[in-house]
Amino acid sequence: MIRVLLVHDACLVRSVLAEWLRREPDLGVFDASWQSAPRRLRSVRPDVCAADLDCSESYGIPPLGEICAREAGRTPPRLLVLASAHRPGLLKRAAEAGALGYVDKEGSPEQLVHGIRKVAKGERFVDDSLGFGFLKAAEMPLTRRELSVLSLAAEGASVAEIAGSLHLSHGTVRNYMAAITRKTGARNRIDAIRISQGEGWL
Repeated sequence: MIRVLLVHDACLVRSVLAEWLRREPDLGVFDASWQSAPRRLRSVRPDVCAADLDCSESYGIPPLGEICAREAGRTPPRLLVLASAHRPGLLKRAAEAGALGYVDKEGSPEQLVHGIRKVAKGERFVDDSLGFGFLKAAEMPLTRRELSVLSLAAEGASVAEIAGSLHLSHGTVRNYMAAITRKTGARNRIDAIRISQGEGWL
């Protein structure tokens, strides 16, 4: 039996998808929102965590690090993400977090089941349709930290709020914003956000 924790912030979608997965005799399926996922991970101890990369909390940044974090006496689950080729920034975050599987959200549920089984065996699974997204991710000029700063800025967070959320000094946040503006070829912070959203980095 493969123990699976399905993480999705849309309750209706999560419930329907979880019920569909429970039809598979070799899958034991549990579900949670991103906010409750860390707690559910500790109680369920899944083999695979199948997580949708769209997150309604934490300024839209999925807390992948909390899912993949190593704790004494607990083996972290293998991570499979539900992604879109149009969001290369999130694909890059997932790759940096050590995701083993990547399923296209616009694909069939059968692909998700296939991906879960492959990842449970420690094998990599990548939907062919996400290839373009990975190419775009490889071309991204921004680092993970710069993306985190820009994601918070895009949600309207002030320099002080960004600094507090990411445990940085105000000066460091301003330096990151200056680097982001330069790398994106933007005129200012607002323009950098617009460009990055247009490219699917955020």
